[in-house]
Amino acid sequence: MRVLITGANGFVGKNLIAHLKERQDVEILTFGRSDDLEALVERVAQADFIFHLAGVNRPQDPAEFGQGNTELTVELCKAIEASGRQISVVYTSSSQALLDNPYGASKRGAEEALQAFSIQHGSTVRVLRLPNVFGKWARPNYNSAVATFCHNIARDLPIQINDPAAVISLVYIDDVIAHFLALMEGEDVGVEVQPQYQVSVGEIADRLHGFKESRSTLVTDRVGDGFVRALYSTYLSYLPPERFSYEVPKYGDPRGVFVEMLKTPDCGQFSFFTAHPGITRGGHYHHTKTEKFLVIKGRARFGFRHMTSGEFYEVVTEGDKPQIVETVPGWTHDITNIGDDEMIVMLWANEIFDRVRPDTYACQVKP
Repeated sequence: MRVLITGANGFVGKNLIAHLKERQDVEILTFGRSDDLEALVERVAQADFIFHLAGVNRPQDPAEFGQGNTELTVELCKAIEASGRQISVVYTSSSQALLDNPYGASKRGAEEALQAFSIQHGSTVRVLRLPNVFGKWARPNYNSAVATFCHNIARDLPIQINDPAAVISLVYIDDVIAHFLALMEGEDVGVEVQPQYQVSVGEIADRLHGFKESRSTLVTDRVGDGFVRALYSTYLSYLPPERFSYEVPKYGDPRGVFVEMLKTPDCGQFSFFTAHPGITRGGHYHHTKTEKFLVIKGRARFGFRHMTSGEFYEVVTEGDKPQIVETVPGWTHDITNIGDDEMIVMLWANEIFDRVRPDTYACQVKP
C-alpha cells in the first residue's frame, strides 16, 4: 500500500511515519510545506490511502488559515479527482471547527470541501475533530501547552498558567496513531479517538513538577497506566540529552555499599547492595514488612530463624542461577557472602523505609 501523508514534517506526521516505517507492507509518500501543488498532484496519483494532516494553526497573517487549511484541502480533492481513482482520506480537523474564529472557520471549510467531494466522487472520507494532542516531538510554544510545560520544566524554565482550574481535553499521540492505522486497515472504529482525558492545567503542571522532583526524592508517580503513563513518557521525551541520567544516593561502609534506586507511593522501593567475601548483612526481623532478594553476582547464604519456635533454615543461591529469596515476617534473617568475589544483590521492599516506624528490629540469626 502506498500511503501519502500531507504535513509529514509536523508533530502528528512524524509520529505516523515512525509507526508506518515499522511495517513491511507500506510505502510512504510525503507532502510538506516546501512542496508545490504539482508535487501534490503527482503523489496523489501514486497513493492508495491519504492521511491529510497538513494545516496552519499559528500564522502571522490570519489569511494563511484559509490558504493552509481550506484551499489546500480543495486542491487535494482536485488531485484525487484528477487521479481517476477513489482514494480514501483521513483528515485531521480540530474541535475548534465548531467555533466562530478564523482557524475554526478554515478547518470547517476544509471539512465541508472533503464531505462534498466524497458525495460527488465516492471516495471514503473520515474527518477526525481532534482535541489537544500531546506526546513526543510536539513543538513547545506552538503545538500545545503540554509540550511547552514539558520543555520548560525539563530545563528549569518557568511556565505561565493563567487559570490553574481551566480544564482541557487531551488525546495521546500513540492513541491517535493507533486510530489512524485502524482506519487505514478498514476497521470500523469511528472518528472519535479514545481515550480522551479531561484534565486541569494546574494538575498537568503539578504532575510534571512531580516527575522532575522524583529524581531527588526517588519517589515515582504511578506511571504505568492511563493519562499519567502518557504524560510521563511525554515529559521524558523533552529531556535534553545531558539530563538523560542522574545520580542516586550511595551509602558505603567496610562491608560494601547500599544504593537506593526507586521508591513508589504504594509498591515499595528498589535498591541494591554489595558485600565483600565473608561479610554478613542483615540480622533483623520484621512484623509486617516483606522483601525480595535477588543475587545477581556472587554466592550467598541466607539464614532464617523463627522468632518464637527457634526453627532454623538456610538458602544458598548464586548469580549464575537466578532465584528470588523472600524474607518472611516473624523470622529473623541475614545474608552472607560465601563466595570468593564481591557479591551484588538486588532488593525490593514492599514499603518505603520509614525511619520513625522502620518495622526492623535487630536480632542475630545465630544467638
